[in-house]
Amino acid sequence: MRHPKGWSVALLVLLGLGALAQKLPTRDEGLFQMQIRDKSLFHDSSVIPDGAEISGYLFRDTPKRYYFVVEEDNTPLSVTVTPCDAPLEWKLTLQELPEEASGEGSGEPEPLDQQKQQVTVDEGTELFAYKGNDVESYVAASTPSGLYQLELLSTEKDSNFKVYATTTPESDQPYPELPYDPRVDVTALGRTTVTLAWKPTPTGSLMGQPVQYCVVINKEHNFKSMCAAEAKISADDAFVLAPKPGRDFSPFDFAHFGFVPSEIGFGKDRGLTSNKISRAYATKPKPADIQKLCIGNKNIFTVSGLKPDTQYYFDVFAVNSATNTSTAYVGTFARTKEEARQKTVELKDGKVSEVYIKRKGSKFLRFAPVSSHQRVTLFVHTCLDAVQVQVRRDGKLLLSQNAEGIRQFQLRGKPKAKYLIRLRGSRKGASTLKILATTKPSSKQPFPSLPEDMRIKAFDKLRTCSSATVAWLGTQDRNKYCIYRKEVADNYGEEQRRREQNQCAGPETRRKSEKVLCKYFHSPNLQKAVTTETVTGLEPGKTYLLDVYVVGHSGHSVKYQSKLVKTRKYC
Repeated sequence: MRHPKGWSVALLVLLGLGALAQKLPTRDEGLFQMQIRDKSLFHDSSVIPDGAEISGYLFRDTPKRYYFVVEEDNTPLSVTVTPCDAPLEWKLTLQELPEEASGEGSGEPEPLDQQKQQVTVDEGTELFAYKGNDVESYVAASTPSGLYQLELLSTEKDSNFKVYATTTPESDQPYPELPYDPRVDVTALGRTTVTLAWKPTPTGSLMGQPVQYCVVINKEHNFKSMCAAEAKISADDAFVLAPKPGRDFSPFDFAHFGFVPSEIGFGKDRGLTSNKISRAYATKPKPADIQKLCIGNKNIFTVSGLKPDTQYYFDVFAVNSATNTSTAYVGTFARTKEEARQKTVELKDGKVSEVYIKRKGSKFLRFAPVSSHQRVTLFVHTCLDAVQVQVRRDGKLLLSQNAEGIRQFQLRGKPKAKYLIRLRGSRKGASTLKILATTKPSSKQPFPSLPEDMRIKAFDKLRTCSSATVAWLGTQDRNKYCIYRKEVADNYGEEQRRREQNQCAGPETRRKSEKVLCKYFHSPNLQKAVTTETVTGLEPGKTYLLDVYVVGHSGHSVKYQSKLVKTRKYC
């Protein structure tokens, strides 16, 4: 039979005020809450408070010890350890303390040095030991009074952990309870979405505690605790460094690192109180490999924004909003569906094909010459925005470039080779283009030659109430040019003009009444390759859209950039 007075006097001398944080099984709740709020009681303390979860930090291969007091015999006890960053080794022992007061029966305590030696030298009785990264608990319905020692060790790396101990486990129930089926199920699967469902925790409905759910998504593995996920999320946080050796890292230490009190905790977004420090450690946000989403009390959730044909791991945690303690459901994983396989367009040697690509989309073309060849000439005419062109020959990448306007590419051939052409659209909008592949060395350019500047110039001083004079550049090749006009509203804007700026839409798409004239033009001297034309028959004070088309020998045409002109209202 132990004598509480003998060891409790020694404990008070050894641990000082820390023991005041403990309570009898029938604790004074008001006093307990006041003590919990008093940070000075737990700061740098190795005493575990009864009924409050604490956070700690371990240096690799450096054990740390915590103590917990049970005041009376036959007291229930529950101790829960949650590893965060790495597996832990931990054991719980009951320390042997002096049963009798010393000093020849005078009741006076022994010298402090002798008491410390008695506590630290005696290893005590081992009650429980565990090694791993699971959330593990020691639970006993009846324990003797005494001083309990919890020793933790991390052999892999520096690590965070959480500890919860209580002598009233039945009434406390700090962690949300899991339902009879704690699994997370995948109920729907798409290319970029996954729908999850799980049974609700009985803690919220039966016990009336505030419970919400948090979902964690990543590509590596499932997590066994919320703090393990939060440690991964904050792994790249350069500001939160490991504490100096010899310093306890209690949850209240965050105030000393410059964090505001409401942001205490490892996994939360941290705001810095010093602007100078904020600037020094400010980093650009980057795509996260792990996401944490707290969704309230609903137990069905659709995760969106995922990548096709990618495996993801999903974890759900029930979180007690009042205490911030959490319990992990049995996580799951799923692979999103593949992108819909696109039909590959077959290109015929020497024949122009028209291709439409949606915004940010891709199209695949296949070119398989029937005869032996030394080279392949590829012509690309983009009608709207630029596109990215990739060409592979038998799987080997030959070409990867952006193309705008008319481009010609020469590719080295190979007997019986097959070419796969990938066209990737613009981020701005849909793309339309014409493409031709040929192995014939004498094949002429199917599209007309173009100047570097495709704008139409209007001369303001030559503008009248019924006419407008414009000019455009040509080339050294003799081409046919056709000019068209169309009356538009005064509020005709850039967006409307862009929609009509399809360079591949030829004169055949225009009304005959809009045609002004067609003429042939070229100049051996590029410096003089410019032509002018006066468009007549216009009405005063009206706005017109003028277009010039250059038509090649094979009939393929290219449109210059449209030009808006307005006739004078009074002449």
